[in-house]
Amino acid sequence: NVGDYIQAVLDRNLAENISRVLYPNDNFFEGKELRLKQEYFVVAASLQDIIHRFKASKFSCKDVKNCFDSFADKVAIQLNDTHPALAIPELMRILMDIEKIGWDQAWNITKKTFAYTNHTILPEALERWPVDLFEKLLPRHLEIIYEINQRHLNKIRSLYPGDDQRLRRMSLVEEDGEKKINMAHLCIVGSHAVNGVAKIHSKIIKEQVFKDFSDIEPVKFQNKTNGITPRRWLLLCNPGLGALIAEKIGGDYIKDMNQLQKLHAYVNNDEFIRDVTSVKQENKVKLASLLEKEYGIKINMSSIFDVHVKRIHEYKRQLMNCLYIIVMYNRIRKEPNKNFVPRTVMIGGKAAPGYYMAKLIIKLITSVAQKVNSDPSIGNKLKVIFLENYRVSLAEKVIPATDLSQQISTAGTEASGTGNMKFMLNGALTIGTMDGANVEMAEEAGENNMFIFGMRVQDVAELDKKGCVCNKSNKYPLP
Repeated sequence: NVGDYIQAVLDRNLAENISRVLYPNDNFFEGKELRLKQEYFVVAASLQDIIHRFKASKFSCKDVKNCFDSFADKVAIQLNDTHPALAIPELMRILMDIEKIGWDQAWNITKKTFAYTNHTILPEALERWPVDLFEKLLPRHLEIIYEINQRHLNKIRSLYPGDDQRLRRMSLVEEDGEKKINMAHLCIVGSHAVNGVAKIHSKIIKEQVFKDFSDIEPVKFQNKTNGITPRRWLLLCNPGLGALIAEKIGGDYIKDMNQLQKLHAYVNNDEFIRDVTSVKQENKVKLASLLEKEYGIKINMSSIFDVHVKRIHEYKRQLMNCLYIIVMYNRIRKEPNKNFVPRTVMIGGKAAPGYYMAKLIIKLITSVAQKVNSDPSIGNKLKVIFLENYRVSLAEKVIPATDLSQQISTAGTEASGTGNMKFMLNGALTIGTMDGANVEMAEEAGENNMFIFGMRVQDVAELDKKGCVCNKSNKYPLP
């Protein structure tokens, strides 16, 4: 109204930034601040909606305090990693400041309502927010977190008198250098259950990463192995294979995947094997047509479709795969007349905006692809494609056409993975390490039906203890 139109637009832009920028680069203070605002915005909106619907339901009553006694029986909130951890102090704030419920009752309701899924043990995903940022944006929540921490540490102190190191390790507030709130610790303390996403991952978080917490409440720590929906990742994206399986064992398998074991009866059935191969080839033709249109690269349909698609990260080892591409390229160049099974290597995935090394790896892959694909001496023996903007709609085309699925993370780093399951469900062979859900896949399918290589978790831990310098005395010397 006063005519300051530029400021009006700026204010609107600042407000809309909360939902405009996806995954802001939190290497910088402005990015950190926006990220924390986003996390609180989603949490606050969700809780307001949940409480509004709870009050409007048949469970509501005039006595609000007693009404909330049934809240945890009707509402379950799963904390998907540490990103929504602010929901714990936010629910406490609502119950105490708005609904006027006392601390003990509010905390009891909160703890029964929340459960926490840990998705990774990597430090960058276990969020730690600076106290200074909390004081600026969420001062009331910081007060509540301090009170939660004080009561939590009082309990630890009574169980382990004089053990100051344990208190320091288990505190919600880290005081080494810049004071930070450890959001994973907040999730564990504020939840009634904690789970990992694969058997090996759940074991690691219970016995190593959060051992101090599991020593006190061992029953709280559980496992829930990730899964996929066969409706999308078989029936929808690969109808030919889905129909072929139904023809042999009936359509009920889609509701009970254990019924796929009935296919053992057709392992040596030439007609069935031929039909499965035919479906795979049709999917490869469709994908090859798409890739030729998008990237202008002529694909050898008789080549192995070797696919490595997942988030770009050093532990997921796209770099190692790229180095192997270079090895194959040099082998062909050195002995061009030697028999070589043609291979089309596809690598795809996105990187965090501030992850410089991941972006360098993408650059390397695209540079190698340019070199390999333009070399006339290589011909159709080897092609390399970086799949841009990897997403669900592209995955639905890539996965049914894949011959070889790369699941090669360093043992003990990939929490679960679900791409590994999607590829296997669509008949791709898996090359991988004993990591994440690969372990359970090997148990189900038989290790002889997967190409397992590399160190096990205990081997990696043993090497890690020895440090980075490798010499002749090491069990695993660097090449």
